[in-house]
Amino acid sequence: MYYICIPHVLAATNMKWIEAKMKELGVSTNANYKITFMLDSAAMITVHTPRRGLIDVKPLGVIWGKFSEFYSKKNTIMFDDIGRNFLMNPQNGLKIRPFMKAHLNRDKDKELLKLTQYLKEIAKLDDFLDLNHKYWERYLSKKQGQ
Repeated sequence: MYYICIPHVLAATNMKWIEAKMKELGVSTNANYKITFMLDSAAMITVHTPRRGLIDVKPLGVIWGKFSEFYSKKNTIMFDDIGRNFLMNPQNGLKIRPFMKAHLNRDKDKELLKLTQYLKEIAKLDDFLDLNHKYWERYLSKKQGQ
């Protein structure tokens, strides 16, 4: 059995929806999951970009500033299917494929299972700053081939 720690949830939706989803997925009711805190869309900040204009992004700096004894650029990774959400912290973002048509693809989607293996590999590192999460699958294949 694995002890799973989800340090925080930062979602681009309201807290009511996050809480409902965490309950539906069995995260908030399972003792093996430990969530330190959850942040909803109110924690997002608006930035202006030349290409996209005004957009909301997920600022990891808020978490790093508030919980600097636990979290930093060196040990944080954020998964999202929208790359612009980690515009402020691109080195810490990993863009995942969106989970679509759940009723048709539930048994075929293995993205999170593969990401679990990636997390286990990088958990061995003291610092994530040298990683390029864009190539996480290549990194994983290389490590599993050793």
